[in-house]
Amino acid sequence: MAEKIDGGVAYLALKAAQKKYGKAPHDLPHAEFERVKMMAQQQHQFETRVLMTPEARDVMVPPATLQTALDEIRGRYPEADDFIADLARNGLDETSFAEALTREMKVEAVLEKVASRAATISDLDLELYFQYHPDQFRRPESRLARHILITINDTIADNTRAAAHKRISDIATRLAKAPQRFEEQALKHSECPTALDGGKLGDLPRGKLFPELDQALFELQAGEVSGVLESELGFHVLRCDAITPATVLGLSEAKPHIRKLMEQKRKRVCQQAWLKKVLGE
Repeated sequence: MAEKIDGGVAYLALKAAQKKYGKAPHDLPHAEFERVKMMAQQQHQFETRVLMTPEARDVMVPPATLQTALDEIRGRYPEADDFIADLARNGLDETSFAEALTREMKVEAVLEKVASRAATISDLDLELYFQYHPDQFRRPESRLARHILITINDTIADNTRAAAHKRISDIATRLAKAPQRFEEQALKHSECPTALDGGKLGDLPRGKLFPELDQALFELQAGEVSGVLESELGFHVLRCDAITPATVLGLSEAKPHIRKLMEQKRKRVCQQAWLKKVLGE
């Protein structure tokens, strides 16, 4: 059992342990707990420095905002007592948890306030980005695909290699005559979880499937069904539902994406420059 640490650091240790190890602090071996505690202490010191800046003086966390966040977290537990017990296991109670959460939200608000100082993005900025990064706005050809899978397993009579091949061949024969029955046949026979959605694999560019399947898919026309194919998973039949040709986005289509990307980058740069001053680096 990990030793106890004070509330503010305990909250940060809980988050660090979950992120780094996927566990609660009290489940960690001593060495890992000490590492998490050190990370939490450093984060707490960082937060303290941020909250001492002039930018933090008028930053408030509205009670309703805090309450919404608390209710969302409590809602992850079947009962209120489960939530309280989990807090206790991690060196927290409802009051210290709320205080730590408020502190975290206030730090985030300060950083967002600083980020708001970033230079605005002009139309010229967007046009120049579009001009100098053309590869980002090319969309490759894709195929809307479905498949039916019969696995090979020599320990199961119906799935020995010979039996599996006969089953998939019978399915392929039926679909050659009636390709519109593909979803029905997938639901009845496919041994892939996609069977529940008529064998739907999604809208795929090249390179997303096993090489044997990928090559076959991109040789099919819309509405066509393949013959029997084999991958390391077993035997398949594919159908290409639709083809989306390769395209290049125009500037008007690309602008929202570019604006979001550039805004995020400028905000990060602004925050990093401010933090460098605050931390005296």
